[in-house]
Amino acid sequence: MMAADSAVVLGLVEEFVSGLVDSKAKDAAAAVKDGQFTVLQLVEALGLSLTSSQPHTRARGVQLLSEVLNECSGSLTEKEVEVLIAFYENRLKDHYVVTPPVLQGLKALTKCTVLPPGSAVSMLRSLFQDVHVQSLMLAERACVYNMLLNLMETREAELKSLGADFVFGFVQSMDGERDPRNLLLAFQIASNIIYQGYDLGKFAEELFEVTSCYFPIDFSPPPNDPHGITKEELILALRSILTGTPKFAEFLLPLIIEKVDSDVQSAKLDSLQTLAACVSQYEHKDLAEFLEGLWTSIRREVFQTSSEKVESAGLSALTALTSCVSRSVLSSDSEDYLSNFLNLVIKDCKHHLSEPDLKLVWPSAKLLQAACSASIRASHIITASVMPSLIEQYNTRTQCSHRRTLLEVVQKFVQSVKLVNTPENEDNALSEYRSSLCSIVFSALSETNDSLQITATQVLTSLTQQQGLLEESDIELAVDHLTKLLLTEEDERVCLAVVECIGALAVLHPEQFISKMIPRLRIEAFAVPMDENSLEAAKRPSHQTVRQRCLTALASVSSQPSVVQQSTPVLLELISAAHTGSVPFTIEDVVLACRSLQRIAEQVQDTEETGHCFHDIIIPRLLSLTLQAALQGEDAPRPSPLVEESVLSAMVLVIGTSCSKLQPKLAEETASKAVSLFLNGNISFLPDNSFPSNIQLLKGDCWRQSQMVCLLMACVCSLPRTVEVPQLDDLLFALEELSCSSSHTLSYTSAAKCFAGLVNKRSLGEALDRLIQRTVKRVCSELDSPISTVHTQAFTLMIWVAKALLLRYHPLSTALTDKLFSLLDDAELGSLAADGFSLLMSDSTDVLNRACHADVRIMYRQRFFSENSSKLVQGFHAATERKPNYLKALSNIVNKLPKQVQVTELPALLSLLLEALSCPDLSVQLSTLSCLEPVLVDPPPALIQQLEALVSRLLALTSSPAMVVRIGSLRCIHALSHFPAHEILPFRARVLRALAKPLDDKKRLVRSEAVRARGEWFLLGSPGGR
Repeated sequence: MMAADSAVVLGLVEEFVSGLVDSKAKDAAAAVKDGQFTVLQLVEALGLSLTSSQPHTRARGVQLLSEVLNECSGSLTEKEVEVLIAFYENRLKDHYVVTPPVLQGLKALTKCTVLPPGSAVSMLRSLFQDVHVQSLMLAERACVYNMLLNLMETREAELKSLGADFVFGFVQSMDGERDPRNLLLAFQIASNIIYQGYDLGKFAEELFEVTSCYFPIDFSPPPNDPHGITKEELILALRSILTGTPKFAEFLLPLIIEKVDSDVQSAKLDSLQTLAACVSQYEHKDLAEFLEGLWTSIRREVFQTSSEKVESAGLSALTALTSCVSRSVLSSDSEDYLSNFLNLVIKDCKHHLSEPDLKLVWPSAKLLQAACSASIRASHIITASVMPSLIEQYNTRTQCSHRRTLLEVVQKFVQSVKLVNTPENEDNALSEYRSSLCSIVFSALSETNDSLQITATQVLTSLTQQQGLLEESDIELAVDHLTKLLLTEEDERVCLAVVECIGALAVLHPEQFISKMIPRLRIEAFAVPMDENSLEAAKRPSHQTVRQRCLTALASVSSQPSVVQQSTPVLLELISAAHTGSVPFTIEDVVLACRSLQRIAEQVQDTEETGHCFHDIIIPRLLSLTLQAALQGEDAPRPSPLVEESVLSAMVLVIGTSCSKLQPKLAEETASKAVSLFLNGNISFLPDNSFPSNIQLLKGDCWRQSQMVCLLMACVCSLPRTVEVPQLDDLLFALEELSCSSSHTLSYTSAAKCFAGLVNKRSLGEALDRLIQRTVKRVCSELDSPISTVHTQAFTLMIWVAKALLLRYHPLSTALTDKLFSLLDDAELGSLAADGFSLLMSDSTDVLNRACHADVRIMYRQRFFSENSSKLVQGFHAATERKPNYLKALSNIVNKLPKQVQVTELPALLSLLLEALSCPDLSVQLSTLSCLEPVLVDPPPALIQQLEALVSRLLALTSSPAMVVRIGSLRCIHALSHFPAHEILPFRARVLRALAKPLDDKKRLVRSEAVRARGEWFLLGSPGGR
């Protein structure tokens, strides 16, 4: 080392050791990295410090070396590491003040990749021999644990050569640890010992004792804990250790029994969850001597507990326990552990099933079902013991409540058997009882008790889902029963259960529904209503109700392509008959038929067969029928229901849902056909195409025809973005013209939405920019013209195009949103503009949503708010007459933001929100209250400073004419009661007086909120209160 370098290193050592300048350690590390001197040369320079008679001087010298090593350990050579390890091992015998920096240095060395062979063992022997870990401070103990973890990661084989001595050394090091941060490290070491196959030797019990003393974990993190350690984290880490090896079984199982029998709920829960986890690692012989004790504890908890969590944990533990015992292999001379254990369960539970009116029937049933669901063998043993008794009781008892309870118990057993039954297992535990089970289910379906019928449908669903259990004749009979109930039952709850049941059955047995139910549903749907005053009609639900049930049922059974081929023609026939008037269907019937078609499109399996069904049949048929209705003259004897807005809106969802799921080729064909129809009048693909040749649907001459643009929107705006729409420029021009010229609301609104949907998906580039600029210019020209007659139409186009661009973060969206802000001061359109912000921030159901494959970027709402909230604030303060419009706009924006964003952003807008509470618009009041409520849970300082204004406005709203506003204000007042007591105590008397009136409100929900709020405020400052 040159003289200059020597002077540098000596100077650094002097300043760090004697001058106590801690920053010199980083300078020394940088010098080592730069090659000015080596670590061993630093050790030589530290010579006087390391041999000083003063322990603190020696400690400072070692500390400097350790901090340099911590930065430079990766650049050391094997020889340097060997020398340093020998040095540090020797220093472990030094004065106790030297030990902390020595441990820091050893930890740095454990991260070296060039540790000499045998050095890991050497370090640990010195550590275990010379250091009493638990006498160290927290940081030094953490240092020891991190050393062990580092060596276990890189020198596993060497550590395992220590045998059980390593486990013993770790046990001594950990024994007595209390800090949760260090416990997580120690638990990780113990877990590595178990799962990486270290030899426990004769120290298995010691390792168990040193870790199990923390079981069950009782830890509550302090408020604002910077370390973020949770109780759940500690519980899972400890559970991983205790359940990791069968060698702990003889110690753990008695401990679990003891803790389950304690009075602490959290201890019971943790113990039962640990039991369920550990038995998955055990064999039956590990459990044998503890089975009876474990069963007694589990039974008591399920029978007596008031906690659903403890009950659920007990049942899961019983399932795991039974599963473990089920793994025992039977031989001629071995004991049948499973039968012996299940005999205990059956003995203690079965007799309670004979008492369906007593409270222990359900706990007993749950225990038996938990055991039944553990394995195939267990399901056979439990079912053979329990099922005959349940069936016999059902057949002999007469009270409906008893029979319903028994049927519910049967259903749970059927579900338990299903959990363990596999497709390759042909020996179903229920096969022997198939006939009897079907008999009681069909008997219950024929009863007049609604609860019994509903339960029977649930049992039938469970039985059907048991693969291969029911025969074709059983399914046929079930379909007959369900069809009869659907058509004759008056109770709507029963019918809902039937619809759910047939939906599940049709997935597995479509043939029966195609041949039997669908033809019957068609007959009933098309039947002409009989005289409602007749005696026969009085015994049945109304004809309208039956028809609606039929339409709902057709959708419910249509999940398989083969069923869809039969059900959709019925629905299309109904829509056609409603159009022609051959059957007196109502508008509600047509809407429901469309909703059924939409549901079928949503749930049916996405196959080429179903794609062709919608593309070739359903969509053309709907377009054809609607076009026929649109071409009817004003003088038609009976107007078609297909021109009604509600029907067209329902059709939009049918076509949109089906188009969004079409495969690429079919999607392209659909786009081509739809555009050619609306743009060119091409009717060649429509069925019944006896239409005039000069059809111009995108001209605004006839509202019946122009409103069909909503169906064009459904076709082209729901397709994937990869599908190219033909004649796009011509189409966009025609849509823009229609949206700005039509006087029919549905026509110009649908044209604007279709235009926006296409703009949203159009590729970036000059063509899109020119289109947007042209549209902005036209819209602004119409809106700024005082003589224009299409202000509303232009505004509608503007707001939808703004939404389309905002969703995809297009930079030109600001031109339209800025225009929207300017319109808040407009006398004619100001209120409409304020409502427009709600449209911008809300999800649309029929266009510009992710289901329609629109380009929707994440967090577009938050981005819009952060970029534009200041404009609202400035506009509000500058406005003179239109201030309520700004408040309404702000409320519409903030109310659609995620709650987390509201909480962080609202303090800055507090003054405007307080103004909004005084706004006469009820919708503004309601949305502002819903924004304020989550913020009041953790109030910012700015809110506390405005308490006077906030309390005054909230109390005034408790007398609002709108019930929802009264409820919202009372909830906010209730939240205020949790503010710091010294801040809100001055308002106590005033609030209590004001809350006396809502206590007598005519609405129960308002009275309930008033009681809650007044109770909290009454306790404020009272003895026993806050």
